[in-house]
Amino acid sequence: MNVELRHLRALAAIGDEGTITGAADVLRLSQPALSRTLDQLERRLGTTLVERTTRRLALTPEGRRLWEHAHRILSQVDQALAEAATGPRPLRIGFAWAALGPYTVGLLREWRRERPDVPVEVHRLDDPGAALRRGKIDAAFLRTLPESGDLPLSVLPLYREPRIAALCEDDPLAAREEVAPADLADRTVVLCASAATTSTALWPQERRPASLTVANVEEWLTVIATGEAVGVTAEATRYSHPYPGVRYLPLTGVPPVTVHFLSPRAPTHPQTEAFRAHARRVLPATGI
Repeated sequence: MNVELRHLRALAAIGDEGTITGAADVLRLSQPALSRTLDQLERRLGTTLVERTTRRLALTPEGRRLWEHAHRILSQVDQALAEAATGPRPLRIGFAWAALGPYTVGLLREWRRERPDVPVEVHRLDDPGAALRRGKIDAAFLRTLPESGDLPLSVLPLYREPRIAALCEDDPLAAREEVAPADLADRTVVLCASAATTSTALWPQERRPASLTVANVEEWLTVIATGEAVGVTAEATRYSHPYPGVRYLPLTGVPPVTVHFLSPRAPTHPQTEAFRAHARRVLPATGI
């Protein structure tokens, strides 16, 4: 089976763009040339990777699996070439929205002091799990575990973090020292699609509040600040996302959120395990 990097680049671009036209533009190829490359890849594998209709393209299950592998393989090749030209690259750590709250700076400063030879890049991503699978980052701090797909992941629970409520500063509840889920049951709760740690399942079935979903943290904060809804999040948000018009209060009677360190079982950076050990040593122990 003779599969070349150009075949993988073609499939990666088609899966990303969703059209032959868009993928051809990204790869700077003609559409007929790209179609021939895809046909050649499918013939060599003996399977259909892309379903074609007159209106759109869609990856088959086999195509989606190879698409994720292709991103990871191409990323590793590009990294190897870059390292050959410029030297070792930084360790790339991803997170969805709040990193580690009050512990973020201390963790990174301590690493820099101990390992100045290994720089760390921190990336805020809407989907760190996908970035791990595609080889775009080497590890991630996450509160909600992603589906690993075909990439086996090593998951280390680090510590537990209290939940808090986020309220408009003019909300009558904002004058309290703390609130309980029952206090919010008659409100609309806003959920963030890219940083969800809470759903309406936090409330009993008979007392679940209405909800609305927004695309990102900025929209989540805006909806709360204008009084349209209330939010529930992990404590790190108060440190990473102070926002005009929003007050954060402790939320009582609910389970905490667990912060995890995730990385591929086959590390993509030689210092991943060292950073994992560093995080376990520096971050607070909370009975995990």
